Amino acid sequence: MAATNQLTLYTATVRIALDEAGAQYKIHEFGKEKGNKPHWYYTINPLGKIPAITYGGPDVPSDQPSPESEKLTESLALLEFLADIYPESDLLPADPVLRAKARRVIAYYENYVHHAFRAAFFLAHPCESVLQAVDKFQAVLHPTGFAIGQFSIADCAVGPWLARLMLFLRKNLGAYSQEEGDKLRAALAGEKYARFNRYVQDVTERPSFQNSWEEVSAITPYTAVAVVDISCR
Repeated sequence: MAATNQLTLYTATVRIALDEAGAQYKIHEFGKEKGNKPHWYYTINPLGKIPAITYGGPDVPSDQPSPESEKLTESLALLEFLADIYPESDLLPADPVLRAKARRVIAYYENYVHHAFRAAFFLAHPCESVLQAVDKFQAVLHPTGFAIGQFSIADCAVGPWLARLMLFLRKNLGAYSQEEGDKLRAALAGEKYARFNRYVQDVTERPSFQNSWEEVSAITPYTAVAVVDISCR
């Protein structure tokens, strides 16, 4: 891959993958207000949503995306893309079984934990659904270490969301009642969820995670927007 290839990235989860790959990049920030994206961003993603990447073309300022660059979107697609262009990172292992397991962990998070989290924390649904979801998610984790044993795109994808879930609980933030929150905190602190807690701890202690994690942005995830320019080496 030519050294002149460049990427412009919008999203924290993909930044974790970039750090794991040892990519060099710079960050360009713009308005933190929700929906405050300048007009040029819509040439990258007409929906105005993040994440997105521009790939290839000349090395231009991040607020002047080149029409020669490819515009790529959707966080999971971007994680797989980065795993492909940085194969030495081993973010997607060569072993097809491990690749399938990484994708399964992401699917379990999306189909169970994410929906239960939103329902309980934002819609005041019973917190028991969160515990049921964590049960399912915990069951597909590797017995030790990261999601599939080694660090992979699965950890990049789900780690920030799980860290946010636990932060919301610690800060007692959410639409749930005090009683529901206390029950959920007590249950998750129990031995039954020791593997889940250890997994969250392992991911959040990873240097690549620490590089992009900010509690303020995590509490208000829809108000922080950043642009990251990366030069592929």
